[in-house]
Amino acid sequence: MKYNTVIFDLDGTLLNTLEDLGDSVNFALKSFGYPTRTYEEIRIFVGNGVKDLVTKAVPDDTDEETTLKCLQTFKDHYKTNMQNKTAPYDGIIDLLEELNSKGVKLAIVSNKYDFGVKNLNKYYFKDLIPVAIGEREGIRKKPAPDTLLEAMKELNSEENNSIYVGDSGSDMLTAQNAHIKSIGVTWGFRDAKSLLESGADFLIDSPKQLLEIIESENCIKTCN
Repeated sequence: MKYNTVIFDLDGTLLNTLEDLGDSVNFALKSFGYPTRTYEEIRIFVGNGVKDLVTKAVPDDTDEETTLKCLQTFKDHYKTNMQNKTAPYDGIIDLLEELNSKGVKLAIVSNKYDFGVKNLNKYYFKDLIPVAIGEREGIRKKPAPDTLLEAMKELNSEENNSIYVGDSGSDMLTAQNAHIKSIGVTWGFRDAKSLLESGADFLIDSPKQLLEIIESENCIKTCN
């Protein structure tokens, strides 16, 4: 097997979280009398943590103090509403079970705040993924490699047999900064073109194609 460690991004890669994120953002925006955002706008805003998401969602002239209050309102709402519409993408559970059966080590690394990452991992993936790391104080978020390197350390994995799977340019850059290969998924929040421009080593259109890549490196860039 070419790779014995697969580390996943969460939002847009394992889980379709778009509508729950959007609903909590709009709850916060309405609480402050601001115009709401469409799901397509939220899709563009996600990827660099919830503070960045809320900062982009509020009106451009919003001061920092109000933005932080809006962020807290978002977090309070999302904490109890993150499982309303969120679900794993088709084929993800089967993929994770297959990887486990093959003895592949698994983790999640996300820019979503740490509580949300751990909570969603426990709820949707139970014992399938033992390590889940989100944004928290004291460690740089993606595209810095810190959280990815921490996951590899917890899994006792090496660079040459680890691969990172994500749906954004930030994910591809994170893998590069950690000196590991990357897989861009085309079912998430970004398109194939942006993933390739960000340096994706592979592209996949369905979860089952990931198995072909980790077992051999015979499909370069695209795996159809």
